[in-house]
Amino acid sequence: MTTRVLVAYATRNRGTAGIAERIGADLISEGLEVKVAPAKAVHSVAGYDAFVLGGAMHGGRWAHDARSFAERFGPQLADRPVWLLSSGPAGRPAGNHDDEPGGAADVPAGRVHARDLKRFGGRLRADPEGLLGLVRRTRHRGHTGDREEQEIDNWAHEVAAELGFGDASSPSGRQPPS
Repeated sequence: MTTRVLVAYATRNRGTAGIAERIGADLISEGLEVKVAPAKAVHSVAGYDAFVLGGAMHGGRWAHDARSFAERFGPQLADRPVWLLSSGPAGRPAGNHDDEPGGAADVPAGRVHARDLKRFGGRLRADPEGLLGLVRRTRHRGHTGDREEQEIDNWAHEVAAELGFGDASSPSGRQPPS
């Protein structure tokens, strides 16, 4: 049996896209059939068995295209497994949203009956421009928000294990259940 997973994302500077692409590759390595696409480019969720929806956090708000995706498809996702992720702000380690005042309230986890909401650290461009770039460089002291890629991989393998593929305790190379 093939399990089809849609990994949809909303991003400004490709940071969240990079996370989505990595998760997609990890899920494929577990034997799942995966499509990774920008949330705004998804016009139907028909044919997918499970979903990962990601959005960048900017100013305490989840990316508009991710919120819009959840609003458009919320009723259709309610009876299927859904995982949510956010990226940002820069310099924050991966974790959940329990330690973020207000930030998680903007993510529609209840609307899509999400199984998990995971936060990954954001990433700044190496060369942010203008006054905002100067403020970010000063505030983050040159930190580009390099992610712990192993944390992303671990979470993706947990998602695959919940879908009955692989084993969350060790990455890739496993066969899907027969």
